[in-house]
Amino acid sequence: MASAEPYPSPPPSPVPSRGDPILRNVLRYTVSAKEYKALHHYLITRSPPAVRKRAPPPAHVKSIAEASDEHNAAAIRASLRVFIASQTALQIWDRITTRLFRRGNPPKNLPKTSVFRSPNFRLSLSISLILLLHRILFRFLTRLRGNLANKDADPFRRRNPRIARALTSRLAPAAGASLAGFALGVYPADQLRLTIAIYFATRAAEYAYNFFENEGWFRNRPWWWGSWMMMPLATGQLLHAFVFDRDCFPKAYGDFILSYTPNYLQRRPTAYPPSLPWPQPDAIVDSLATMSRLNWPLFISPMLFPNNPSPLPSTLTSISPITSSAHPSIPHLSCALLHPSNPSCSKTFLTYILTAFPLLAKFFTLVFSLFSLPRYRLYISSPFKETNMLARRILRMTLFITMAIGTSWGSICFFANTFPRHFLPTQRWFLGGFLGGLWAFLERKGGRSNFLYSVRLSIDSSWKVGKKRGWWKGIKGGDLGVFVAGLMVINMIYERDAMAVQGGMVRKGLGFLRGEGFVDRAVGIRGDKGDREKDRID
Repeated sequence: MASAEPYPSPPPSPVPSRGDPILRNVLRYTVSAKEYKALHHYLITRSPPAVRKRAPPPAHVKSIAEASDEHNAAAIRASLRVFIASQTALQIWDRITTRLFRRGNPPKNLPKTSVFRSPNFRLSLSISLILLLHRILFRFLTRLRGNLANKDADPFRRRNPRIARALTSRLAPAAGASLAGFALGVYPADQLRLTIAIYFATRAAEYAYNFFENEGWFRNRPWWWGSWMMMPLATGQLLHAFVFDRDCFPKAYGDFILSYTPNYLQRRPTAYPPSLPWPQPDAIVDSLATMSRLNWPLFISPMLFPNNPSPLPSTLTSISPITSSAHPSIPHLSCALLHPSNPSCSKTFLTYILTAFPLLAKFFTLVFSLFSLPRYRLYISSPFKETNMLARRILRMTLFITMAIGTSWGSICFFANTFPRHFLPTQRWFLGGFLGGLWAFLERKGGRSNFLYSVRLSIDSSWKVGKKRGWWKGIKGGDLGVFVAGLMVINMIYERDAMAVQGGMVRKGLGFLRGEGFVDRAVGIRGDKGDREKDRID
């Protein structure tokens, strides 16, 4: 039979019984026959005679590969390379964070752990094991499905009809191979493992929505329908957690909000004596939470009532440096804390918009410009079009974030002047965040990734708040079950409709995970089905 290989060669000779078995196994599990041929041509042939004499010829390595199961060897090779690459990347990242972020002063008295118990080693090991087991299970179940479809398996199918239908299903290899995700349990249960589980769960939900959309389930949806509708719920929960459960709130997210709140959080004046206390931004937010629990007390101005011994509740004396000089016409204590020098809530809101918009515009200009560097060829070919698209994206995102943050803070004053004091005293924080999240409508056509990121943060925060308050209890290994379920749904959707898995790199990663190569199965699928990814409404 003619060889179907791209580089035909004479019939291989039998694998020699003599020779170094260690060398044969090392070559088999480190390089493929094609890679060794290139390595031999470019490197070994230019080596000293002693090295060339000991190195086996490419035909010999090829005969070794053909005499064994090359798929399993390729799976082991890939997993070893992933392990080495991930371990190296994690070590480099640790060095960068230690030297740059900590200015060369790592914390002292760190507990020493063995290499095999270090988090980096166990993370690299879990990733490589997932790849290895996924490839082996996918190939095994694919071959088993093919064997059960033969006539020789008729007796088995008659005796076990349900099992036969399950194993011969088109989705059986994809679903069964996903059980390799339990290898993530090698990594210790901490925040990273929970984040990975939430990420795969939300990705599975996103791809499932894409799949049903491609099937025509949402053909008659209204024009305003989109992923932006998740943002109000996410921002409502996050704002409530930010005020009442900051230990369950992502710190980077909170730091970003506090950094771009120039008007509502009063900073220490430059002329204020350094010996006197001044509340920090976190203390101001904690004071707002205390006001919520006290049903939003009214403001008693020390200027109008100088003889009042306790103008502030006993739990709010820390904000006295701010409220003591507040405008006397301010009726609510929350307003006196947020904008003490301006009695108008609406004017403060407008001032915030005018102040924060330029700051956020600079930030997003830098961020989006850096992300657009890989597309420099498009900027060279059509500079006006691409620059216009970049500017519009920066303006939409800047306006969205500015209005979202401003509305969330401004809602405090709005509710204080609109609602009775005892009406939803703590729940109005969720309502304020919900109103701020409605501005996501401005970014509805290109902000799905940002919306899903906020949803993932909200899910993580909600889970921690629920555990903290005793609403539910965690299940040991529950994050592994969520991760495996998410991976299984993604695999099954990829098997049914590759275009539903949005992103060429994601599809290539799934192909690599299955052992099909780093290829995009959706390439070449065009027409109605191929245009959906480009024109998908977020």
